[in-house]
Amino acid sequence: MAITPEALFYARRRFLKLGAGSLVSALMADNLLAAVLKEQGLEFKEMNAQDAYALNGENLELTREEIATSYNNFYEFGFSKSDPKKKAHTLKTSPWEISIEGEIEKPFKISYQELLSKVHLVERVYRFRCVEAWSMVIPWIGFELRELIELAKPNANAKYIHFTTLYDPKQFPMQGIMQLLDFPYKEGLRMDEAMHPLTLLAVGMYKKPLPPQNGAPLRLVVPWKYGFKSIKTIHKIEFLKEQPISTWEAENPKEYGFYANVDPEVSHPRWSQKTERVIGKRGQIPTLYLNGYAKEVEHFYKGLDRKKLY
Repeated sequence: MAITPEALFYARRRFLKLGAGSLVSALMADNLLAAVLKEQGLEFKEMNAQDAYALNGENLELTREEIATSYNNFYEFGFSKSDPKKKAHTLKTSPWEISIEGEIEKPFKISYQELLSKVHLVERVYRFRCVEAWSMVIPWIGFELRELIELAKPNANAKYIHFTTLYDPKQFPMQGIMQLLDFPYKEGLRMDEAMHPLTLLAVGMYKKPLPPQNGAPLRLVVPWKYGFKSIKTIHKIEFLKEQPISTWEAENPKEYGFYANVDPEVSHPRWSQKTERVIGKRGQIPTLYLNGYAKEVEHFYKGLDRKKLY
């Protein structure tokens, strides 16, 4: 990421001195930040409080940025939650190219910047639920995956979409030495899940471009599924006839399936999913079915055994 521009740095300091109660100062800081992002090719439509409430059914309290960018799983950099932030400086995300392949009109490659010029960036405040029974609330910046699908022009054979992380042991130190997972990391969705407007390809968070430790420059975000479905640092996207096997599904099919839908009534074989620990807070809260997005997506799974959707 680029160094914070001097004007933005001093604007933030002025904002902090004036205090959080100054709405005018907050708006000035946000407008300045939006201008900086625009220069970086990251112009987006912000999500207002009313829309966020309508989507999430409540006024969610955002996880502090310093927590969300320093506590996560990215095994390509290590096992510890703090490893990604410490070690992700090895990841170089510019230039970046995404390969689009499979059951589409014509396979092609597209640069990150060209892709951004063809889509509409929006801000979305989503709950984020890890399979390890912890959670956050994150304001993502991204575009609906269905926009990329429309660009790709899949044919009638395309029933699934498959994502692959960059494979480069020089940039991802653990790819060359860790035997736990078969790298590169892979994930997939049914086409109807991929086409839902909640499904994002994220390029930013907290009104900034994604930092490397959170999956720069491009990651998947599917808010009703456990976090391991939200594959980071996407390098290849394929459209497939058959259901693909995801990385954790291949590693341990007794504990991880293809769907990974958040469900408090379906426990992980080694722990309950009824409650979750909100990172940055004390105590536990109840886990919501489909992470609180049931009204939008539960129709996808009617008639299916919920235990098979884990």
